[in-house]
Amino acid sequence: MSKICDVYEEFNRYIYHLCLKLTRNPLEAEDLMQEVWVKVVRNQKQVEQVDHVKAWLTTITMNTFRDRYRKNVRRSKYVMNQPETLDVPILELVPNNEVSTEEQIEKVVITKIVQEKMKQLDSIYQKTLWYFYVEQYSLAEISNLMKVSIGTVKSRLFRAKQRLKEILMSDNNLVDVVMPV
Repeated sequence: MSKICDVYEEFNRYIYHLCLKLTRNPLEAEDLMQEVWVKVVRNQKQVEQVDHVKAWLTTITMNTFRDRYRKNVRRSKYVMNQPETLDVPILELVPNNEVSTEEQIEKVVITKIVQEKMKQLDSIYQKTLWYFYVEQYSLAEISNLMKVSIGTVKSRLFRAKQRLKEILMSDNNLVDVVMPV
């Protein structure tokens, strides 16, 4: 049990701030955070097997937020009742376990397309995108891994995303996939 206490001590503030960023409401953030920690405690045996605890906790938080959001949307039949403060770009980066077969196929196709197009990027940009979005390393962790400043990591991420978008947009077959109407 001490391992779970250590994890709580180290990451509680981080999880709260992430929940606050997602919900933009202190009370909702506390509820979400409590739900996340309940899941962590239920899966405490996994904690010792996880290499990157922060990334694991981030994924749990994002999935929990996404699940809550979906439940709320299902409850409200009208799109206008969806929260205005929803941080959609963050949600789109997080894999979700409850997807329909069509969504899974579409996601696999899009993932393959993006991975193919990523090969056109310089390797430094490929690595930076991979570390940040796939491995879910923090900017500081990427900075240490690549032996560059955090500012350099930020600018590489920015340039990599810009360049990848340009590559995707220049492919006329993909314009509808990248920028749906």
